[in-house]
Amino acid sequence: MPVKDHSTNNSFAFQRSVAVIGIALFVAKLIAWHFTGSDAVLSDAMESIVNIIAAFMGLYSLFLAAKPKDREHPYGHGKVEFVTSGIEGALIIFAGIVIIVQSFNSLLQGNIPQKLDWGILIIAVTGGINYLLGHISYKKGIKENSLVLQSSGRHLQSDTFTTIGVVVSLVLVYFTKLYWIDAVVAMLFGSYIMFVGYKIIRKALSGIMDEADVDMLSSLAKFLNENRQPEWMDIHNMRIQRHGSGLHIDAHITLPWYYELRTAHEEMEKVYQLIAEDTDRTIEFNFHMDDCKPTSCEICELWECPVRERPFVKKIEWNEKTISQHNKHDVNT
Repeated sequence: MPVKDHSTNNSFAFQRSVAVIGIALFVAKLIAWHFTGSDAVLSDAMESIVNIIAAFMGLYSLFLAAKPKDREHPYGHGKVEFVTSGIEGALIIFAGIVIIVQSFNSLLQGNIPQKLDWGILIIAVTGGINYLLGHISYKKGIKENSLVLQSSGRHLQSDTFTTIGVVVSLVLVYFTKLYWIDAVVAMLFGSYIMFVGYKIIRKALSGIMDEADVDMLSSLAKFLNENRQPEWMDIHNMRIQRHGSGLHIDAHITLPWYYELRTAHEEMEKVYQLIAEDTDRTIEFNFHMDDCKPTSCEICELWECPVRERPFVKKIEWNEKTISQHNKHDVNT
């Protein structure tokens, strides 16, 4: 049962702006390379190509993620964000390898950069713009629960660190005339962005494989535990899947066995609304209603129950472990 809608129009428009700005920054870096002949600057420009490709891939994934469910995709198209983020991470790693190889060749060939003052100015400006754009993109991705914008933001910020490395190397070379510094610094930052690419791939794979989000499950369990009602004897077997900016939540809820169907369904709806009102995400619920058993009496706080068979023993605290437990809770949980 879907409870809340969430639009991706703003994310799409912002990602489109990122793509356009990425092209402009790439051209600026090519101009800087033309002035300096620096292999580190060229490597930074090549890394910007990845930014452009990633930005357009992000646009495509946001376009697909916004499409409604259909017969072929009953859960929607949101998981395409994990795929494109994984590809983006791979491209980042490739860019890191290219930077390292190019810098190593520069070190061996003894390349001497020219007109470093122009190169420093242009690259520094592009780095500042990149970082600001990356910061805004990441914050917007957090706000709108968009993995594409988060990955794009992290990527742009990692590109900024590469640019800083290039600027530092150009400044040092300019004052010291030690031309090998240019290549060594570029290799170090090439290694760094490879690590960033790995983390993005790791996060994308966890989403594709529906890896349990312990923090999200823990937060939800704590929220439910603080707002639980006596009628909700037990919630267990809870699973959370991410589909783009939306969530799909499965769970079993134990209710009094003597409730008629309408009353039981109303109690389940209360849980839906409680969770939905605490988030701005689209949530699709799939809860299974269980009837209570005699062993449930020992953890049941419905004191006025007319059919209680056993005395209350203890309250089961809901947390990420108990709420994801496959079987019903009892005093031994």
